Amino acid sequence: MHEVADILDMTRDLPHKASNLAADAKQKISLGRGLVRQDVAAILFDEPLTVIDPAMKWMLRRQLKKIHQQLKLTLIYVTHDQVEALTFADEVVVMTNGRVVQKGGADALFLRPDHAFVGYFIGSPGMNLCPIELDAEGVKIGAQRLALDTDTLATLRHAHEHANGSLTLGIRPEFVRLAQEGEAGAVKAQVLRAQQLGNYQLVTAQCDGHLFNAKLKPHVRVVDGPAWLRLAAPETVFFCNDERIDARISEGAAR
Repeated sequence: MHEVADILDMTRDLPHKASNLAADAKQKISLGRGLVRQDVAAILFDEPLTVIDPAMKWMLRRQLKKIHQQLKLTLIYVTHDQVEALTFADEVVVMTNGRVVQKGGADALFLRPDHAFVGYFIGSPGMNLCPIELDAEGVKIGAQRLALDTDTLATLRHAHEHANGSLTLGIRPEFVRLAQEGEAGAVKAQVLRAQQLGNYQLVTAQCDGHLFNAKLKPHVRVVDGPAWLRLAAPETVFFCNDERIDARISEGAAR
């Protein structure tokens, strides 16, 4: 008991009744009650840090990691906070509508989401998701044509024909960049605003009624008005009926 109390920084509170403690201390007591038991191989935490203040959350995350390493217990950690999930877990399981849509490490969830929900949920802000249309000539975003290489187009056509579903382009704000007019893989957009957020600026633009976020370096000059955004990149993913399809733009084709 004393070992767990020391890990949770609650040794000085042991003589006190739980009813007299603050909300964050009571939450730590709940954590401790599960950890002191010797007859368990796994512990379920259901949003254990919800009422904890932000500074304390970071400390407790580190402590839970330490507990995991020291006690060799399996910790199942339920949270709606993606930062907690990605920084705390060795493997993240993402669920929506009662169904597991992807499990894996932080890199896989971020770079290759298996489901549109994963792309939207993971990231701050989440992945840009935009419906696309496929016709005889290629891909369109609204009224604009998006140039893609022939291999990617063939994969999209195959998925669309077999699944008979809607197609969606997904690209994270980190991989959207400003492009030259008419550049391959780029579309014309209207910059609505640019927010300086320290080590990056968050640019929001509109393309044929669809909003896109772009994380750009703080020194890049951005003004409200017309601009070209590169949306076809090696990091771009495509979904059919919200499920990722194996269509990947090559580095050479994205230039």
